[in-house]
Amino acid sequence: MITVTPGMRRLCASVLGMEAIVVGLITPVAINVQGVAPVTAVTVGIGLAVLCVAVAGMLKRPFAYVAGSLLQVLAIASGVVVPMMFFLGAIFTALWITAIFVAHRVEGVTSR
Repeated sequence: MITVTPGMRRLCASVLGMEAIVVGLITPVAINVQGVAPVTAVTVGIGLAVLCVAVAGMLKRPFAYVAGSLLQVLAIASGVVVPMMFFLGAIFTALWITAIFVAHRVEGVTSR
């Protein structure tokens, strides 16, 4: 089970906050550059952004870290709509994993 620490909440919320901005901005790119139907683009872009903000608000609970990890998979999968998201999703996944491990390491050192 995941031990939620204040540092981990802050780092992971920061990652999800920035990710919400990026995935929200894929909506106009999908419509104008990729020629995706507006309904699909809004569902994917704004839907993922809302999910990122919602999960960021629930990071006090351990299940939210599982949900955040699933969001990373969805961010990579949004590359089907905007191909650059394969790359950006991978970057955010790396940041997500790094935030969790760094927070555990820092909190472990400071608690000793």
